[in-house]
Amino acid sequence: MIIYELICPKRHRFEGWFSSAEDFDGQKDGGLLSCPSCGRHDIEKLLTAKIRTSGPDLLPAVRDEQGAAQDNTQESGDLQELIEYVLMNTENVGREFASEARRIHHHETPYRNIRGTASRRETEELLEEGIPVMALPIPPQSDWH
Repeated sequence: MIIYELICPKRHRFEGWFSSAEDFDGQKDGGLLSCPSCGRHDIEKLLTAKIRTSGPDLLPAVRDEQGAAQDNTQESGDLQELIEYVLMNTENVGREFASEARRIHHHETPYRNIRGTASRRETEELLEEGIPVMALPIPPQSDWH
């Protein structure tokens, strides 16, 4: 099961649950998705963290070394996948991140997923203003393992 945060052109945000990414694509391409607030069918995915809704509920308390090594490899792969997704699905606004996030939040510019840099103070101010932001340090690609 995959959960996506979705948005329509009128900026209505809502959640959609799909059996797979292909299921979402098929429903979107088939015009089967609609905004529950306004009924628009031109729906887009918002950038969100991957949520897994299947698998073991509890992690074993003790792991063997091989299991731990496999987990580290998987985690590195997951992190690399997340970073690549962010880079491919966001616009880099650089040091203008805080001001651009405010403009998007106040509907002064079209909605889009952005990334950039902000100071700790700017980040705290954005959060206090109710503007959702997330710190995601992206290491140089040469450091990806």
